[in-house]
Amino acid sequence: MDNFFDIVQTRRNLPHWKIGSAIYWVNFRLADSLPQDKLDAWQKESEEWQSIHPQPWDDATWEEYNERFGTRLEKWLDAGMGSCALADPDNRAEVQRSLLHDDGREMTLHAAVIMPTHVHCLLEPFDGFQLSKLLAAIKSVSAHRINKRLGKRGTFWQEESYDHIVRSEAQYAHFMRYIQENPITARLDTGMYWLYIK
Repeated sequence: MDNFFDIVQTRRNLPHWKIGSAIYWVNFRLADSLPQDKLDAWQKESEEWQSIHPQPWDDATWEEYNERFGTRLEKWLDAGMGSCALADPDNRAEVQRSLLHDDGREMTLHAAVIMPTHVHCLLEPFDGFQLSKLLAAIKSVSAHRINKRLGKRGTFWQEESYDHIVRSEAQYAHFMRYIQENPITARLDTGMYWLYIK
C-alpha cells in the first residue's frame, strides 16, 4: 500500500485521488439522505480545513479529518433522514447485486455494508479498471432497477461519491471495523442492513 506512483487528482465538488493499484474506502448515499443546507455548511467547513491541510495526508492528519468531519457526517446519515429507501430489503438486494456483479472480474470487494440511507465499501479495482466507472455502473444499475420497482423516476443516488485511498494497514483495519460496527452503532435490527466481509 506504499506504492503511490501515478497519482492523479480529479475534482468536482469533492477531490478524488486515483493511483494505479489501490484499495479505496468508498461511501455513497441516497439523494435525499441529508438536507442540502446542512450538507453545504459541512462542505464549506471541510474545504476550509482541507485548504490548510492539503492531501495526501499522513495517518495523524487523516484521523483529525475523520474526527472533525467524517464522524459528524456519519452520525447524520445514521439518523435516517429522507426516504430511507434501502431499509426495504428488495431495494437493498438490488444494491447488493450491483456491488457483487463485478467482484472477482473487475475488482475485489473486500467489505461492504448497505445501510438504510447509504453504502460503505472497501473495494480494489483490478489493473485497467477505473474506480469512477465501477461506481458509476453500481449506482446506475441499482438506481434504474429500484426506480423501476418503485414506479419512480429521477435521481436516486447523490451524484458524487466520497472515496479515500487506503494508505496504511491501520486505515484498512479502521475501515473494516467501521463497516462491521456501523449497523450496531446505528442500532439497526438485522433486517435493516446488509453486511459483507470477504
